[in-house]
Amino acid sequence: MSRKKDNYDSSHWLKFKKWINGDVDLLAQGMEAWMPGQETTGADHSNSSRPGNQRLEIYEAIREEELKNLPIFAKGFDKSVAHGLDFFRKAYRFMSVLLCAGIIAVLLWTVSYLPIFGNAGNPDNNEVSARYIEKGLQETGAVNIVTGMILDYRAFDTFGESCVLFIASCCVLVLLRIDAASKDETTKKRRKEAAYDRLYEPKNDIILQKCACLLVPIILIFGIYIVLNGHLSPGGGFSGGAVLGSGLILYLNAFGFKKTERFFTEKVYRRMTLCALTFYCLAKSYSFFTGANHLDSGIPLGTPGAILSSGLILPLNICVGLVVACTMYAFYTLFRKGGM
Repeated sequence: MSRKKDNYDSSHWLKFKKWINGDVDLLAQGMEAWMPGQETTGADHSNSSRPGNQRLEIYEAIREEELKNLPIFAKGFDKSVAHGLDFFRKAYRFMSVLLCAGIIAVLLWTVSYLPIFGNAGNPDNNEVSARYIEKGLQETGAVNIVTGMILDYRAFDTFGESCVLFIASCCVLVLLRIDAASKDETTKKRRKEAAYDRLYEPKNDIILQKCACLLVPIILIFGIYIVLNGHLSPGGGFSGGAVLGSGLILYLNAFGFKKTERFFTEKVYRRMTLCALTFYCLAKSYSFFTGANHLDSGIPLGTPGAILSSGLILPLNICVGLVVACTMYAFYTLFRKGGM
């Protein structure tokens, strides 16, 4: 009987049954999944550095935090507090509907003042669009008229859009960053959980890693091509930067933070973004100053169709591409970990 029992305890059927019940994770190299209330005695949990014990410590820390907050949750069952919450919900819904109705009314009132469709005096029929089409190549040197318009005629507006991306990433960093210098217990617990999660990255998905080894270089080269050819063909800094950012995110998912931070850290992100925005601001300020005072800027437009042409449009495309790529990667890392 004992031999049959030993055979049954080590059989594949029992392991499969435990896996179905959620007691064992066969995909994690046979590591037993710890469940609340399960004892950690025995040889399997004797080592404090094993994942099971680390999960136990994290669960106990979370459980202690929940027990501390029980008095706060218990107040929700008080009738007076519940009545106040109910009144707040009703007022919130009423104000939301009132705000939406007000916005709709303002938009409809604005639409009533729009010019008649097909009128010769409409903004889409004025001389601005004709100037872009007829003299865009001559004045900007860009074969792609759209890029010439965005990074030459309307370069100040594009600079504002790039600054908006940078400000948005700064706001997300302020809201989601886990402060390493904080001594608050909640912050310490969050930092411990993030470190525990990073300890087991990457998940060693061989399929994802092999595909990333093949696709990431192609994605990055294609993104660089789109950025550098934005003044010659469809593309530019925004679309090329989005491709570069997706390549960085794919590499991060495949190989984890440890390998990615060998070449792209928070310091690199700050310096690249700051240098790109500063160069953009100084270059276009000089261009605007010379143009407003009818002075020769001294920046050659080059031969239309050549890679080194269109004056400042090529370096400005590179700056915009770097800002977009860094912002995409920063958003992903911040929402995923609370830090880069």
